[in-house]
Amino acid sequence: MSKILIVAEHLNGTLNSSTARCVTAAREVKADAIDVLVLAADASGVAAQAAQIDGVSRVLTITRSENTNALAAVLAPQVAAAAKGGYTHVFAPSTTFGKDLLPRVAALLGVAQVSDVMAVEGPTTFKRPIYAGNAIVTVQAPADAIVVATIRTASYATATAGAAAPIEALTVEATLPTHTRFVELAQGKSDRPDLQGAAKVVSGGRALGSADNFAIIYSLADKLGAAVGASRAAVDAGYAPNDLQVGQTGKIIAPQLYVAIGISGAIQHLTGIKDAGTIVAINKDAEAPIFEIADIGLVGDLFKLLPEFEQAL
Repeated sequence: MSKILIVAEHLNGTLNSSTARCVTAAREVKADAIDVLVLAADASGVAAQAAQIDGVSRVLTITRSENTNALAAVLAPQVAAAAKGGYTHVFAPSTTFGKDLLPRVAALLGVAQVSDVMAVEGPTTFKRPIYAGNAIVTVQAPADAIVVATIRTASYATATAGAAAPIEALTVEATLPTHTRFVELAQGKSDRPDLQGAAKVVSGGRALGSADNFAIIYSLADKLGAAVGASRAAVDAGYAPNDLQVGQTGKIIAPQLYVAIGISGAIQHLTGIKDAGTIVAINKDAEAPIFEIADIGLVGDLFKLLPEFEQAL
């Protein structure tokens, strides 16, 4: 009997879509129950959103003032305590939130974590990428221990809305640490779609040449109603902020449309976009690796092509 607990990711009262993608992965386990755990100072709003996800059996809430900010050190003991309530699996998205939280949960439960699950082969058997995405390995977790795993959300569709699941308050006995405190959240503000959840993404690379030139990426993205991304080379060069980095060491995304402009296609970048629907590449180098995976390729000077592209749009 499999029983899965998914830790909800949320911010400012809004449930992140990564949680619904985790539900899709959990359904592949063919579990008897899939519960979503919401930890917050006021969990009611987020819990109501989680309850609408198709496939969710129950939404459990832990409401404590200490949960006002998502500090992994504070949340982990509570998640570990909740997991001991008969759960066989604990899932969280393989986002900054999940990567920070779940290793602590695994340590508290005394188990090894399975990271970046991209396919479910069985209740304890999963596929995950290794070597910067150059290879896919099948791993098997012990059947006699709780399986703690982060889910590569780019590999799964967002679960649709369904009948509202019941919401229940949960009380756990957990000693919370005091050595970690919240200072501030430095968060970029943009009217553009969120990079990790956007259906369309336009990314720029080092070929843009400067931060000023990178403005043409923003212009095209606005025309398309798309999010903006960047290669690591562009970020390292200071053309774009770090939170726009796409790739193995940045954000793993799966938009319906990905437009790569002036990006050669290092393996670390390709790993981050492998699940995209349609990939369009614009590069003056006809031998650039990006063209090996692009569905549509255009060879030429981006500074001449993009104005024509925008005009056509």
